[in-house]
Amino acid sequence: MNKQRCLLVVSGPSGAGKDTVVARLMQTHPEIEISVSATTRAPRAGEVEGVNYYYLSDAEFEAKIARGEMLEYAGYCGRYYGTPKSEVDGRLDAGITVVLVIEVQGAANVKRLYPESTLIFLMPPSIEELRARLLGRGTESAEAVERRLERAKEEMAHAGEYDFTVVNRDIDACAKEIWRILRARQSE
Repeated sequence: MNKQRCLLVVSGPSGAGKDTVVARLMQTHPEIEISVSATTRAPRAGEVEGVNYYYLSDAEFEAKIARGEMLEYAGYCGRYYGTPKSEVDGRLDAGITVVLVIEVQGAANVKRLYPESTLIFLMPPSIEELRARLLGRGTESAEAVERRLERAKEEMAHAGEYDFTVVNRDIDACAKEIWRILRARQSE
């Protein structure tokens, strides 16, 4: 099997359920490992350094970019997000399926570097449902939610650039569909 087919990229707008769906996928398929991303945003309540993200200052993140240590990175809502190369390459070399939960800009770069990777865009059932999910978090002002919705519309316009689009109406069904797609790609 082509080791690049062990690389799964999941993207989608904030509130589409990327982290929740990937967590469910990993519960049912523990052989999959998630790549821990780096960010310059502050940790949310309950998030753990090195588990949810590597939390870096702007200067630390920019130094990693300058040293070529980031596989991909993007600016999003005034913060950096990216994937350290070391989080991916070692796993792929060992034949481990690795999942990246990243933004649209980063996904395009991963596809350029790993053309056999599988890119899946996770869509919310509707903009109204997305708004309800974002407001339900209770972590941002209504104005910030509206900015995220505008960004979501821009991101959803890129869904056609992905190998597959999956609508997240139900967490279990969505995780099963992603697993089906991944297994089919790996057996090609």
